[in-house]
Amino acid sequence: MQWDELAATSHHQTAVAIRDHLAEGHVEEASIGLEELIEALSRSEKRALRSQLVRLMTHVIKWKSRPDARSRSWALTIWNARNEIADIREETPSLSRDVVLEMWDTCFRRAREGAEQETGSSCDVGRLTWEDVFDASYSIPEAS
Repeated sequence: MQWDELAATSHHQTAVAIRDHLAEGHVEEASIGLEELIEALSRSEKRALRSQLVRLMTHVIKWKSRPDARSRSWALTIWNARNEIADIREETPSLSRDVVLEMWDTCFRRAREGAEQETGSSCDVGRLTWEDVFDASYSIPEAS
């Protein structure tokens, strides 16, 4: 069986095939399938984390480089992306701070490109710190 292809296309079908192999007594084959499924799930969680990190960084970059265009929508997107990342990391503890830092530079580069595409202008943000991305406050003051 081509476990890697199956696991890449459907986690559910892979789990069903593993169950069927176990029921037939093919433990070694099922074990191979299980390893592929675990790898596929790990890749999927990392993709989700990377996607949210790029989304978060894009909005932080826009916030920093376009103060005249700041909006509640940008602040809400930052808040939502932070929460999504926290949820992903809580559900998958192996996605530690070190894992986030390993993908940091790639995510920053993609986020900067995305921010420049969205704003139609060059962004002068050369780097983002953990504080910028996860701890700093981004909010629009209430109008008086």
